[in-house]
Amino acid sequence: MKKLLFLLLFGCVAKGLYAQADSIKPENQIRLYYFVLLKAGPNRNQDSATAAKIQAGHMANIGRLYKEGKLKVAGPFGDDTGGWQGIFIFDCPKEELEALLKTDPAVAAGRLVCEIRPWYTAAMGSFKPGKPTQ
Repeated sequence: MKKLLFLLLFGCVAKGLYAQADSIKPENQIRLYYFVLLKAGPNRNQDSATAAKIQAGHMANIGRLYKEGKLKVAGPFGDDTGGWQGIFIFDCPKEELEALLKTDPAVAAGRLVCEIRPWYTAAMGSFKPGKPTQ
């Protein structure tokens, strides 16, 4: 009877320790990111050649920030509802984010304006900290 009681108690303790260890895995930890809503800015009257150049710089900047591990998600919306143009999700401190947004040619030109919101999710998949491994 003592052995059975010991095994039951040991099993409960081991299960609790396993659950505790599982909960501290990086993919189970909630982490702060920044969601950036990109909206149509006040300065959208550039000629088509200038607008194309700004867009090319915008896309190059997105690629650079992704490779640096700062930008986790970026993309446009499929419609033009309410002036919403697209989103970014960043993995960096807010002060750095604000500086990084100024490096975007579309933001700098006033074609886009940004609304920044704190956003939380588990650090897994696209949201693993650091630079992408591919």
